[in-house]
Amino acid sequence: MNRTTRATHRFRGAVAGIVATVMMFGLADLIARAFTPSAAPLLTLGQAIIPLAPPAAIKPVIALFGDNDKLVLVLSTGLGAIVLAGLIGALAASRRRLATTLLIVAGLVPVVVIIGRPEADALDLVPALIGFAVGITGFILLLRLGLSAPPAEAADRADVTRGSRTSDPLSRRRFFGLAGAVGAIGAASIAAGQTIVSLTQDAGAAVAKLVLPTAAKKAAAIPAAASTDLDGTVPFVTEAKDFYRIDTVLSPPVIDPQQWSLRIHGMVDQEVTLTMDDVLDLPLEEHHITLTCVSNPVGGELVGNATWLGYPVRELLARARPSADADMVLSHSFDGFTASTPLGALTDDRAALLAVGMNGEPLTPIHGFPARLVVPGLYGFVSATKWVTELEVTRFDEKTAYWTDRGWDALAPILVASRIEVPGPLATVPAGDIQVGGTAWAQHSGIDRVDVKLDDGDWTQADLAAEVTIDTWRQWRAEFAEVAAGSHTLTVRATDKDGTVQTSKRRESIPNSATGHHHIQFRVE
Repeated sequence: MNRTTRATHRFRGAVAGIVATVMMFGLADLIARAFTPSAAPLLTLGQAIIPLAPPAAIKPVIALFGDNDKLVLVLSTGLGAIVLAGLIGALAASRRRLATTLLIVAGLVPVVVIIGRPEADALDLVPALIGFAVGITGFILLLRLGLSAPPAEAADRADVTRGSRTSDPLSRRRFFGLAGAVGAIGAASIAAGQTIVSLTQDAGAAVAKLVLPTAAKKAAAIPAAASTDLDGTVPFVTEAKDFYRIDTVLSPPVIDPQQWSLRIHGMVDQEVTLTMDDVLDLPLEEHHITLTCVSNPVGGELVGNATWLGYPVRELLARARPSADADMVLSHSFDGFTASTPLGALTDDRAALLAVGMNGEPLTPIHGFPARLVVPGLYGFVSATKWVTELEVTRFDEKTAYWTDRGWDALAPILVASRIEVPGPLATVPAGDIQVGGTAWAQHSGIDRVDVKLDDGDWTQADLAAEVTIDTWRQWRAEFAEVAAGSHTLTVRATDKDGTVQTSKRRESIPNSATGHHHIQFRVE
């Protein structure tokens, strides 16, 4: 086989591997629509990668992509599989049997991962096995068609060395025609499959089963003065569809509220178990609470404010009577995630809730349906457990949680922070008087003051919107007169009610939140 033929065979082998893998994942993903997310190979592979990823890799991905981090992970998983399949296919040009064996082994990896998922059952293997069988069969057929020597090649080997064409046009058309058709079917199957549905689902049918009662204690009315009314500033209440989402699952579990329960156990005098009916029969309370992700970059969007409906966790823990030696509650999620919350933050007078509602509606699956924890003053990774099923009363020196095992702080108190929302980064505004504004937060301490600075000028105290509670963010605005044309820099800092001034020191999010002043550049014309 000459160099040109060898290169052609490597290319066709790579195409065969890629197309077969797209078909393998695509068909399995489409069939998985009739099963559960656990049956979709792309989702299971991506989910298996999440706990293996080092914090140093997770943090920049969340900072860069925010709520889209899960889509990026799925795309990266699929791309990695395609690249691997292409390399294996190229190997078939010289080692066809070895290449086929390697693709078989690689194709069985999703099957093994599915078997290892605790929520999967035997039927969940069906999509992956069918996709595997069709994909491997397609690979073998494409290799036979694409790597077979053309009929005239044996008789014309002498012509090969003189540069004559050795490719059979009919064979070439058949190969690429078949590869194109199989690849298109695989791609269409992925587009219509379980992965896309799971990443975009709202699971309305499951949510509709839960009818929320009227709150026994209503949240304080939000006054009009809580908003600065400056165009471009985020709303005081964040709609559920706009609320940030950071968690460790690719596909949020869809849990029947009638099958859900919460178990309180560990270092307690009395173990307690509550069903959803038990929770809904309690005198539920509404509270406005701002949540923030520890991975939020300075000035980032991983923060939101909502009106939560739930029952105080301190009252639930009081039923179980925690031991005097306990200092932590390890909350467990349906998906296996854990969070370590200081016991004191769940038993003091703050509005720490077992929440079942958000902005007057049941929680959505991506925000923890049917129940989650909401704790003011702590970052979500130690407090805001979604799909919560257990509260284990224990000690910090005896148990650790998902993110603390990966280098984040165990206590994680919220740090005072602020951001600029108007003008936007690199915006162009008319010369003259300019309005600037944004939001600041220091949950469970409250915002006392916000200062802004134009270029290298003095700090100017901003006007604050009305405070609703110390557990919510606070909007601010300021005006700078007769700003000259040209490029300018705007910087903001906040001070909480304890007198803590937002630090200018830049720090990454590990172990407990990124720090620094938010500043933006804009242009005046």
